[in-house]
Amino acid sequence: MLHGLLTAALAAVLALWMPRVQAQAAALPEPVARALAEAGIPESATAFYVHEIGAERPLIAAGADRSMNPASTIKLVTTYAALELLGPAFQWVTEAYAAGGLSDGVLAGDLVLKGRGDPKLTLENFWLLLRSLRGRGLREIRGDLVLDRTYFAANDHDPARFDEQPTRPYNTGPDALLVNFKAVRLTFVPVSETRLVRILAEPALPQVQIVNRLTLVNGPCGDWAGRLKVDAQGGSAATRLTFSGRYAASCGERERSYSVLPHAHYVLGLFRELWRELGGTFTGTVRDGAVGADARLIAAVESPALAQVVRDMNKFSNNVMARQLFLTLGAEGAGEPATSEKADRVIREWLAGKGLTVPELILENGSGLSRSERISARNLGLLLLSSFRSPVMPELIASLPLVAVDGTMKKRLADADVAGQAHIKTGSLTGVRSIAGYVLDAQGRRLVVVSMVNHPNAGNAQVAQDALLAWIYNRADDACCRRR
Repeated sequence: MLHGLLTAALAAVLALWMPRVQAQAAALPEPVARALAEAGIPESATAFYVHEIGAERPLIAAGADRSMNPASTIKLVTTYAALELLGPAFQWVTEAYAAGGLSDGVLAGDLVLKGRGDPKLTLENFWLLLRSLRGRGLREIRGDLVLDRTYFAANDHDPARFDEQPTRPYNTGPDALLVNFKAVRLTFVPVSETRLVRILAEPALPQVQIVNRLTLVNGPCGDWAGRLKVDAQGGSAATRLTFSGRYAASCGERERSYSVLPHAHYVLGLFRELWRELGGTFTGTVRDGAVGADARLIAAVESPALAQVVRDMNKFSNNVMARQLFLTLGAEGAGEPATSEKADRVIREWLAGKGLTVPELILENGSGLSRSERISARNLGLLLLSSFRSPVMPELIASLPLVAVDGTMKKRLADADVAGQAHIKTGSLTGVRSIAGYVLDAQGRRLVVVSMVNHPNAGNAQVAQDALLAWIYNRADDACCRRR
């Protein structure tokens, strides 16, 4: 009887106490709530999760179970999975094979390039591969350039589908033999003496014609890129970029990259130019194919280690690299050729193995450049808590932008106390703003933080999210989050 009364009394106390704890965990700090109100963003369109490492309960969990578009913070799922499943020292290898007799520096057949999804096969690394071929004595290729891209399944990627900006490099589709992000970097150089603007292309590909109708003017630089009028015309083998509009002399030299050729023709154009510069001879064309049984490996180039690739990917939120990595997880974990479905399955199995249940998770390409990807703030926060206990924790945290120091957080909170004290991944799409990462507060405690906003006014959410980071750093001790 007494035991029953005590149990009932305890239940009554818990019934009174638990709503207070939940309200405490759900309430937003006043500076954050005020900034949201001023930005015209209702709290119903937001999600917040803040949890001190080692604490039993979150400090803040407001809207934390809502299924939200995370934008580029979903890269934390992709990169954490990759670091654990592939290992920080994992490298991609791109190989060159001779398909035909090779004698006295002459290949009487095709040169086959085999790609395995390297996200960072840059202009420099591609040059190193060709330089290795020349160093091994190859000087003349009498066949074609054959591209083995079978590591990834073929796809009909439409670069205009996401935002109707097909020439922007972030819309470049994944490819097993992605070279130099398939980009041409243009440098705009004002020449005051002639009142002209020079446009320099790197690499200078003969298939890409630049028509320059820019006018050099005086005045402030402002949104220089927005004033450029670009007209892209052409087919699969060649294109013409016509620039018109005004360019202010006060801008100085500025750079902007464009993606205007299909993968195969980009590789062909770059190969021809570099091979010619290296003193080689090639008169063939390009086609897709596969490494044959009789082909002989003659050179290879390795990517940087995954830990470095992940750092470049997260610091600067590189969508193309993230998509390459996502598909690599599919190929390595479920077999070639890689597909998005395989990558999705590999990541879900990995999450289940870690005891993480994420029923709302939707993965399209693992980069965040998607209108369909979803996760909740709570589950992304729990993933970050899990990663802090992982052997790859140092590599993952080091890959995140450091507030006011580098990456996508370089220009934020420079005058705040939290500057240099938080590693934060950012995410940005039209109607979406998100942050996720770790804050080391003034007391030396490290906290996981996740904030997502899905609303037409999301572009105004930075003030609220910066206020959250500043508040976490300076917060007073709170009984709800002390270690037990």
